[in-house]
Amino acid sequence: MTMCSQILKTDKELTFSHVFLLLPLLLLSTPAIAQPMYTFCDSGTGNYTSNSSFENNLKHLLQSLPSNTYLTCFNITSMGIDANRVSGRALCRGDVTDKVCWICLENASREIMKECKSQEAIIWYELCQVHYSYRILSGMDAYTGKYPLWNNQEKNVSDPLSFYEVLNDLMRNLTIKAAQGPSKLMFGTDQVKFSRSDTIYGLVQCTRDLTVDSCRKCLSSALGDLKACCYGRGGGTIFSRSCNMRYGLTRFYDTPSVKGEWKTWMIVLVICVPTFAAAVLVGSCVLYYRGRTGTQNDEEKSQRALLHNLATPTAAAITQEFNLLSSQELPFMELATIRAATNDFSESNKLGHGGFGTVYKGVLPNGKEIAVKRLSKKSWQGIEEFKNEIILIAKLQHRNLVRLLGCGTEGQEKLLIYEFMPNKSLDIFIFDADKRQQLNWEICHNIIDGIARGLLYLHEDSRLKIIHRDLKPNNVLLNHDMVAKISDFGMARIFGENQNAANTRRIVGTYGYMAPEYAMEGMFSMKSDVFSFGVILLEIISGKRNSGFHLTGHAHTLPAYAWKLWNEGKGLEFVHPLLTESCPTEVVLRCIHIGLLCVQENPADRLTMSSVVVLLESKSMALPEPKQPPFSVGIAIQFNQSPTTPLSVNELAVSSFLPR
Repeated sequence: MTMCSQILKTDKELTFSHVFLLLPLLLLSTPAIAQPMYTFCDSGTGNYTSNSSFENNLKHLLQSLPSNTYLTCFNITSMGIDANRVSGRALCRGDVTDKVCWICLENASREIMKECKSQEAIIWYELCQVHYSYRILSGMDAYTGKYPLWNNQEKNVSDPLSFYEVLNDLMRNLTIKAAQGPSKLMFGTDQVKFSRSDTIYGLVQCTRDLTVDSCRKCLSSALGDLKACCYGRGGGTIFSRSCNMRYGLTRFYDTPSVKGEWKTWMIVLVICVPTFAAAVLVGSCVLYYRGRTGTQNDEEKSQRALLHNLATPTAAAITQEFNLLSSQELPFMELATIRAATNDFSESNKLGHGGFGTVYKGVLPNGKEIAVKRLSKKSWQGIEEFKNEIILIAKLQHRNLVRLLGCGTEGQEKLLIYEFMPNKSLDIFIFDADKRQQLNWEICHNIIDGIARGLLYLHEDSRLKIIHRDLKPNNVLLNHDMVAKISDFGMARIFGENQNAANTRRIVGTYGYMAPEYAMEGMFSMKSDVFSFGVILLEIISGKRNSGFHLTGHAHTLPAYAWKLWNEGKGLEFVHPLLTESCPTEVVLRCIHIGLLCVQENPADRLTMSSVVVLLESKSMALPEPKQPPFSVGIAIQFNQSPTTPLSVNELAVSSFLPR
């Protein structure tokens, strides 16, 4: 993960070993992306007309800003000509990572479009800002300083005059550093000791379309406003169109050293990290050999006790009966039997590779075919997934859920045994040109209906309310009769009887199928599964992947493209040519309509799965009009991936919000 403010090479370049030793520094927590600090909508710059060429150009510009900005943290561009031209400028704070920059700009672009219906507007977040205008945005704009309300909440300092003298020197030095520094980023951070117990931290930044002199003048004006608003306070922020300034008594930025300077805390880490690692390694070896030569009580635990330990849930919502499963409900299988069934996990028996393990085909001595998921030995998440699968689906029985037949545990091996699905996963059929030939409308409709009924069972009809959180074509398997079965419940979560939504700091799922409120804020509910279902439905009908769809040039996402054609009365252009031969026009258009109602930006506007099942069966029940889907689905850009491969992450943890 790169930083917008790259470490500059000097004659004191870090050696490879230094970089390796400093690797833990790169794992610092990601800054939080909260609500916008300020939004300015200029109502006096002309009449803003809905559905005009200016608005369409504005939408396209805002959609493109994140992808055009995140690697450099600054971009200025325009779209359209003459009266319909719109200019845009995006800036991320110089210390943020490229992914955080992307996410912040996605939020800002969406929010400014929602809040402002004018020909010029600007929105400021703590980590980024977006500005659009009917005018050409270049060079120095008229300075108009703003400051967030949190300035009024900063505590007063005991000696305002002395404090301001130190602060003033710090900010003037930073102004010179940003305007004339060697990094050319027009960004600077530094700190200065004020007293024995207090350190002042400062940050300044200019947009990089300014000249050196313009940057200096903008920051000088900001420093004057900073004194006017925040004199005597322990912290303050000023932001404007072209420059920003902030200070505080706690470190609020994360910038690597730009000149190869080794600070004291770096040296301590360099010494302590390898020392600590060596100590852990030695300690582990001692414990290992003691265990080998000492008591064998742990190794002599029965499989029942081991399963009980793994299956003991931590969530209070899980009922006591799930703490221990009977051998009839979840049989154990000897590792030797599983090895024989899979030909010792041979490559020829490999069916696929998931986030936390590999799946193999196996044949038991009685001839029964099975699928064995061998969880990664090196992943703690694999253990969590193992426990989750046992807790959640061992007692769940439904035609449209893959059945868990048993498990095996021995040493480091964690194995889950499922019913075998000979037609593998749905993505193979809908995205492969040859396999697609086998799909007529009847099969597609039955698959869509099967996924819907499986989700309905999880959400409403089972004894537990379960949110899948990673629904995608790869996790929909097909049996001999092409019946769809939802699989992979390692990331699923149980909801209490009266619980409708939850928030998490650990975002799991697959970009392209994640609901926007989940990808951006960590909020998930049954409606986030509905969003994923809607994306799959549209992929089945069109034969196109949502992931990487922005590269086609048709629209930023597949749902956006479906909505565009449907809204223009050209819905049949969205349908895969092979389906038009076997599907009544009104039926497939109705399915597109249902899919669009599932991918609405506001979760409250999405259908429930019970409604989806009913509407799929009905040809006459009225449907509400869908609104335009969100600009993007999760994080639509793919980092170092081919455009045909869905981007997956096992975990993305951040400070307050927020992806397998």
